[in-house]
Amino acid sequence: MKIYGESRRTIWIAADSWGVEVIDQTRLPFEVETKVLRSMAAAAEAIRTMVVRGAPLIGATGAYGLALAMREDPSDANLAEAHATLLATRPTAVNLRWALDDVAGRLAPMAPSERMSAAYRRAAEICDEDVESCRSIGRHGLEIIRGLWEKKGKPDRFDVLTHCNAGWLATIDWGTALAPIYMAYEAGIPVHVWVDETRPRNQGASLTAFELGQHGVDHTVIADNLGGHLMQHGQVDMAIVGSDRTTAAGDVCNKIGTYLKALAAHDNGVPFYAALPYTTIDWSLSDGVEEIPIEERDGRELSHITGRTEDGSLATVDILPRGSRVANFGFDVTPARLVTGLITERGVCAASREGLRGLYPEVAG
Repeated sequence: MKIYGESRRTIWIAADSWGVEVIDQTRLPFEVETKVLRSMAAAAEAIRTMVVRGAPLIGATGAYGLALAMREDPSDANLAEAHATLLATRPTAVNLRWALDDVAGRLAPMAPSERMSAAYRRAAEICDEDVESCRSIGRHGLEIIRGLWEKKGKPDRFDVLTHCNAGWLATIDWGTALAPIYMAYEAGIPVHVWVDETRPRNQGASLTAFELGQHGVDHTVIADNLGGHLMQHGQVDMAIVGSDRTTAAGDVCNKIGTYLKALAAHDNGVPFYAALPYTTIDWSLSDGVEEIPIEERDGRELSHITGRTEDGSLATVDILPRGSRVANFGFDVTPARLVTGLITERGVCAASREGLRGLYPEVAG
C-alpha cells in the first residue's frame, strides 16, 4: 500500500541490515515517522506502547524481537527470557504467541551460532506469508462485497461499516478487514466506508481514515455510537471487522465496541463479517467470553486525547473531571451467533466449529 504515493510495508530491515524499522503509529495521522528497533527490549516496548499494533503486525514484530535477542545473546536462557518478555507485552492477540512459539520452536534445536540468521530468515518469511494471506482474504471478501452489491442492483454507493483499524497498518500489507474494501475499490465497485472513530485510542479516525484516504477510498468518520442509527435507516450494507483472537467455536475478540456493532447489525439484518488469518485462530479455546484474557490498558488513553491545534502544533489534553476513575478495557468478544461469516485466507466459512474445521481440517483435527 502507499503513503503519499510511496509503496510501504509496516515493518522492514533497516539500512544497516540488522535493525528493524517500523512506522511509528502513535504519530499518525499527523506525522509519518519511523523508528529503528535495535534490541529485543526496544521491540517489546514498541509492542507494549502500540508504536506497532494490530494482531498480525504484533506477531511479526515479536518474531523480529527474537531475532534481535539472538543477536545480543543466542543462548538457551536468553531465548527463553526473550520469549517470555515479548509474550507479556500484549495478552489478548494470539498472533504474538503463535509467532514467538513458531520462531522459538525452530531455534531451540539449533546450535547457538546458527540462531540469529535463522531467526531473521523466519521473521522475514512470516512477513511475506502475512502479505499473501491478507491478499487472499481480500479476494474472498471481494466476492462477498460484489455479491451483496449486485443483489442490491448495483447501486451508485455500497456502504461498509468498519470498527478500529484492520487495514495494512495492522498487518504487513493489504490488511484483513480492509483488504476486501481495497480490492472492491480497485474492481470499480463504488464502495463507501463508515469509519468508527474507535475510542479511546481512535484507531479508526487516526489510522483507518488515514490509509483509506491515502488509497483514495471514499469514507466518512463517525462517532462510535452512530452505527446503530445508520443501520436502522438502511445506510449500512454490511459490516466487516478484524479479529485479535478467534476461538475454535467462532467467537471473535476484537477492539472494544465491536460487540455492540454486531448486536446492532443482528437486530437490523445487516451482514456482519470478521476477516482474519489462520494465525488469529486459537484452537485451544471454545468460549471466548469466558476464556479470552481481555487487556486492560492505561487509563490515560481514555482521560487524555492528542490533537492538532489551530497553529498546527500537537497538544495532549485531559478531558475528564479531576478525580474521576477510569476503566479502559481494550477488547470485547462477539459471540459466534452474531457473526455472519469468517473471511480467511482459505475462504469464507460459518462462525462455528464445523465451519472452521471445514477450512482447517489438519489443525482442528
